[in-house]
Formats: sequence, structure tokens, C-alpha cells
Amino acid sequence: MQPKVLTFDVYGTLIDWETGLNDALQQVFRAHGVERTESEALQLFAHHEAQVGAGDYLPYRDVLAETLVRIGRDLNFKPVDAELRAFVESVRDWPAFEDSHDALLRLQKHFKLAVITNCDDEHFAMSNRQLRVEFDYIVTAELARSYKPSLNNFRLALGSIGVSRNKVLHVAESLFHDHVPAKKLGLATVWINRRHNKVGQGATPSAVAAPDAEYPSMSAFADAILGEGG
Repeated sequence: MQPKVLTFDVYGTLIDWETGLNDALQQVFRAHGVERTESEALQLFAHHEAQVGAGDYLPYRDVLAETLVRIGRDLNFKPVDAELRAFVESVRDWPAFEDSHDALLRLQKHFKLAVITNCDDEHFAMSNRQLRVEFDYIVTAELARSYKPSLNNFRLALGSIGVSRNKVLHVAESLFHDHVPAKKLGLATVWINRRHNKVGQGATPSAVAAPDAEYPSMSAFADAILGEGG
């Protein structure tokens, strides 16, 4: 295919949210005398965040706070208000993957770039200060009033972009949040498998999907679609 528009997931694909999430969770755990590995902490987050996001729409601040409350319930502690605020605000510190900025700038010379992201406008603005890229289209959960894997987010994005689906390529890490719904809508997808050298599912629930291509990083994807060095 020859896409005109590349749509991107942000957290897990462009932003290293697993590092940011684990750092924030471990800080809370230490305050309550809880010991969990990174894999265990992220698995708890994946389970509860997906459940909270699947209910009635809540701002992402509330999704994160409720997720931490439920994690605490599982581990027999109750986070205090200051811990909830710090966890929500940790989004601003979640780092970009080292290759995200340069890869996006290379791709921007040849394609329109869009994001379909499971966060509010304020959180994406925080993260885009890490990415330092001007996207052509931005569809947040706040705009869609729903969270991926809802098809609504993708339908809203496709309507905003206004090109045929065979000219759109969705690029994402999460099979659960992105590849399953994108495939239901007939989109071609590329899996940025950031966890290719790690065990476990990380911060997303397990899912089965069939992406059209797989790369271990954004730089490898950019090399492939542009021709190495393009």
C-alpha cells in the first residue's frame, strides 16, 4: 500500500509510559510497604485501567486515579490524596522513546501524521512537549468521549482525516487497544513491538491480532517505509 496518512498510538508507541508508570507506581508501593516487580505492577495497571476505561466516560485524570485506587484495593492499601495527584501528574514525566522524535520528523516529510490517543488534551500536550512534533490531526479520548479499543475513536479519526481507509496506516504498540479495533475497521496496521525483548504483556491486556508488519522500534519502521536512510 501507499498510505497518505500515518496514524499513531502515543503511549507505548511514542512515549515510554511503562517506564513512567512503573516509576510512579513503585513510589506509591514503597510508601505502603508493598513490593512488586515491574512486570507485576504493570500487569495490575493493565487490568484495572482497561476496566475503568471501558465504563462510562471519565476524564483521563479520573481514570488514572481510579486505577490506582483499585490497585491499592488489590494490595490492601488506600492511596492518599497526595499520592493520587502525584500519580496523575506523573504523565508529564513519562519519557519519549529515544527514536520517536527523529523518526517522526523523517516520516513527516512524506506523510500526514495523526494521533489517536487514550488521554485528554492536557495530557497529550504534556507528552508532545517530549515529542516536539506538530501533528496534522489529533484525536484524544477527551474529544471522542471514549477510550480505545472502542471503534468510536477510530471512526472519529477517520472522519477528521477525510481520506479513504486504504490510504491510512495505523502504527501502534498495543494489540489490545489498537490493532484489534483498527483491523475490525479494515485498516492496515504496523506493530511497533517495543516489548520484543521483554517477557509479559506490560501495561496492556493480552490480545490476538494480525498486524500487516512488525518492527522493534520507530526507527526501524521509518527505515523500512522510507527506504533505509530515506
